[in-house]
Amino acid sequence: MTESKLQTPELSAPHPTLHVYNTLSKKKEPFRTVEAGKVSIYLCGPTVYDKAHIGHMVGPVIFDCIKRYLQYCGYEVTWVVNITDVDDKLIKKANERGITMLEVAEENIADYNFNLSALGVDTIDHFPRATDCMDEIIALIESLVEQGFAYESEGDVYFEVSKDQGYGKLSNRNVEQMQGEGGGTAVRKRGPADFALWKTAKPGEPSWESPWGQGRPGWHIECSAMSRKLLGETFDIHGGGLDLVFPHHENEIAQSECCHSKPMVTYWAHNGLLRASSAAGKVGGKSDRAGEPASAGDESVSGKMSRSKGAGGLAELIQRQGGERIRFFLLRTHYRSTVLFNEPAIEEAGSGLDGFYRLFKRYERITGKSFYDLHAPAIRDEEHTSAGNSVLEAAANCRKKFIAAMDDDFNTGGAIGELFELAKVINKHCDDSKLEDSGQQDAEAIATLEKSLTTFKELTNVLGLFVNADAKPQAAGGDSLLGDVMQLVIDLRAESREKKNFATADVIRDCVGPLGIVLEDRAGGTEWSGGGADTLDGVMQLLIKLRQTARASKDFATSDAIRDRLAALGVTLEDRAGGTEWVKA
Repeated sequence: MTESKLQTPELSAPHPTLHVYNTLSKKKEPFRTVEAGKVSIYLCGPTVYDKAHIGHMVGPVIFDCIKRYLQYCGYEVTWVVNITDVDDKLIKKANERGITMLEVAEENIADYNFNLSALGVDTIDHFPRATDCMDEIIALIESLVEQGFAYESEGDVYFEVSKDQGYGKLSNRNVEQMQGEGGGTAVRKRGPADFALWKTAKPGEPSWESPWGQGRPGWHIECSAMSRKLLGETFDIHGGGLDLVFPHHENEIAQSECCHSKPMVTYWAHNGLLRASSAAGKVGGKSDRAGEPASAGDESVSGKMSRSKGAGGLAELIQRQGGERIRFFLLRTHYRSTVLFNEPAIEEAGSGLDGFYRLFKRYERITGKSFYDLHAPAIRDEEHTSAGNSVLEAAANCRKKFIAAMDDDFNTGGAIGELFELAKVINKHCDDSKLEDSGQQDAEAIATLEKSLTTFKELTNVLGLFVNADAKPQAAGGDSLLGDVMQLVIDLRAESREKKNFATADVIRDCVGPLGIVLEDRAGGTEWSGGGADTLDGVMQLLIKLRQTARASKDFATSDAIRDRLAALGVTLEDRAGGTEWVKA
């Protein structure tokens, strides 16, 4: 088949401002759709042979945000994420554990869905499973055989790469550079780059009846069949990690376009991969991702984070850090860049979130209302007026820049930078208007606060952030004990200042800062926010230090008070030759 034989469908008029990078053309293109006003998206999902790690969430979080933005722009969006529930790895895992392949799949699908929910990914419309689409898979293979693009060999069926003159156009490879499946299958193939569409069953393996005997599908054909079933022969956006450009997506294109004689996808969108890093990131809209957006074949693909390279269980990471913090970390810069992952970087990203949470608390103190109850526009509307109000003018300008960033190939990093700017504008307005003091009765200033914060919520809804109050961790580090011991620290600081023991008060201030904790003194008392996975132990070490200082200065009342308050919380301090240790009962 030659490229000239593809019958390209007539696309809609381009969106006036939105441009999307296309891996196929290697450039940004005006956004046009197969059907006017509608967008169809397919994202390659997990092979569910084990628990999910954070790398599995990069694509879903990004495309959840992309769908939200497209809906904000007025499109009706259908998003499909497939589940590969039949595979060599699944079979191997089932045999190792002495259970069925289905049981392995169900267990890990439940884990995957839990993690999606925790990270706020709730806009996926369809989760097709390969095992539920066998009729569609077999029908697609039969069509390729009938048209001469595929052939049967000893119960296997292979796609004949040499029959597709456009093969390699996505990854910029030619057939001579290709290496297909090796091992015992090589002798059954006409060419080394030919790839399996159907595999004959080995004894004891799960299998399905087909025109070529008992067997199961190859990996690539599954996605071609599932996307056709739910989105049609040509759809708008196909997403996936950069590591899938070759061979998976290259083979999907070959199968689908040879079968249908039309383009499979208008835009191929590939997110950067996750790599382990020892360097922490920078907060405030910036990130710890390397350089410019990556491209197929570079080091960022070969260095991706995976189970074999030490990626841990995501559920445990969510328990320590909270899903919203992880989502924010993944969205902080352009989706095509490589994500340099380490847990301290997530904690640093979380300190940026804490600034937003403090703004929400401030709004609640001033108005008695919750930020989460604000009703923001769900559809993009260019008619934002400020009526000469400088604060609302600044908010409108941040919104304009936010939209411009998202229009530029869904640049969430640039968009998040505008959230920080808008938060500064709103906080300055609160300060200038003394809304927590003498300006509490200034109805116009409070109305400006509410309008500007509604704009903030309009934008954060697009990113899937701050959608509901439950997403915010109740206590940093995931331990309710932290809130109790922090209250003890706050009480000790207040007592020290009252007694003019400023040295102790300063020690507390200086020690909580490196733990990522912010103390805010208000008329009604001191509030705290922030922290990370190791915060609880850090606060306990601070209390141990304060107790030792009190004992050294013969302030036994303070020393005993720390011991007794901790005991009431179920914490025992054990003095040993090497120092004091704390134990939770």
